[in-house]
Amino acid sequence: MLGLLHTSPVHVPVFDALRDADAPGLPLRHRVRPELLAAARESGPDGVAEEVAEAVGALARDGARAVLCTCSTLGDVAEAAGAAAGVPVLRVDRPMAAEAVAAGPRLAVLATVESTLAPTTELIADEARRAGRPTEVRTVLVPDAWERFQNGDREGSLAAVVAAVRRERAAGGIDALVLAQASMAPAVERLVDDGHPGAGVPVLASPRSGLRAAAVLAGR
Repeated sequence: MLGLLHTSPVHVPVFDALRDADAPGLPLRHRVRPELLAAARESGPDGVAEEVAEAVGALARDGARAVLCTCSTLGDVAEAAGAAAGVPVLRVDRPMAAEAVAAGPRLAVLATVESTLAPTTELIADEARRAGRPTEVRTVLVPDAWERFQNGDREGSLAAVVAAVRRERAAGGIDALVLAQASMAPAVERLVDDGHPGAGVPVLASPRSGLRAAAVLAGR
């Protein structure tokens, strides 16, 4: 069984669908803790490390052989909780970060929540050190997208993300764009065969690669 720690309920059907497509038959156990992200935005991820560790431990006690944290803001503290829980913990954006580093040294990270920018940038730097590759990262906070997402306007939120991607592509000077949060992933589908300037620059999202890597950790 794979345990998943979410900070929004919208991720549950997304990862269920990815499991059905890429790891059929793998049992999933979801825990949704939106208050952890809210607290982390106020006090930083370290301020909720104990609560995250408790959530990871609960999934382990429920029988999870590995845990996937789908919140990029909490990813680092979630991975750190794995040793005490006795299970491997993977942050959903780690495989994406490795893919970004391989794409080239000039990267742009887009996020809708400001608290996600620093953890994602640090993760990319960590993966760059592992790969022995240089990186230059510029960060972009997509205006109004998170507020729209919280208010249930997912279409408006995704439209803001797509517009931001197009602006960054048109500005040039990047080898890949990284969508820092799993909730931003549907924007990728809207950019396929995009006719705007810079359309050849890849846009990377975390859910599929993260789920596939976590499934391997869970024994699939």
